[in-house]
Amino acid sequence: MNVSGTDLVLWLALPYICLAVFVVGHVWRFRQDQFGWTSRTSQLLEHRWLRFGSPLFHIGAFMVIAGHVVGLAVPASWTEAVGITEHAYHTTAVWAGSVAGVAMVAGLGMLCARRLLTRSIRLGTDRSDKLLFPLLAATVLLGIVATAAHNVFGAGYDYRSTVSVWFRGLFTLQPEPEAIAGAPLLFQLHALTACLLFAAWPFTRLVHVWSAPVGYLVRPYVVYRRRAAAPARQDTTAAGQRQHRRAA
Repeated sequence: MNVSGTDLVLWLALPYICLAVFVVGHVWRFRQDQFGWTSRTSQLLEHRWLRFGSPLFHIGAFMVIAGHVVGLAVPASWTEAVGITEHAYHTTAVWAGSVAGVAMVAGLGMLCARRLLTRSIRLGTDRSDKLLFPLLAATVLLGIVATAAHNVFGAGYDYRSTVSVWFRGLFTLQPEPEAIAGAPLLFQLHALTACLLFAAWPFTRLVHVWSAPVGYLVRPYVVYRRRAAAPARQDTTAAGQRQHRRAA
């Protein structure tokens, strides 16, 4: 299959540029802005929407990431070797992915609505948030729409033979831009927005993903002791001694 110059830019140059920005950007952010390496929680400003939106978003995100790792990084021959047929894989991927995507979108919608409707949180929204939330929403929604259009209501599309091959080739330094050049438009848009999301990652609150409190699981217990009441201080002045003798 012939690859055009546009395909080389979109599926070869752009992904590597985004990966380079992802790596270098994290190094720069860690060296220059360690105090800003946080999720910048706004729980003290509002917690009712956050109580439902945050778990939905994070659980959905973990499921989506796990599904993408299996679907993109693991070849179909490996899953077949352990006894998972292609039909069983696609059926599980479609329905589990749909549930994960809906949970993630619902949680993200709550978090975005909370940020827009709560004045104190809206005033604390910086430029990186204004870039992150639309880009993250576009990436997730395009993935859901692509799955629904082709694998739920459509005739079905095996992205493991095209998009997955292109994705793995980027990391093995054997890129195959022609593998994704013929993929449906929705899958291509989903891949492009994902690349842009990775490029924006180091400059947003998403860096807190790499600061999981793993050390908390193995740290020693913190022992709190009640401080004993200090003994009453004896008055050694002359007036104090006279008052003590009178009392006696």
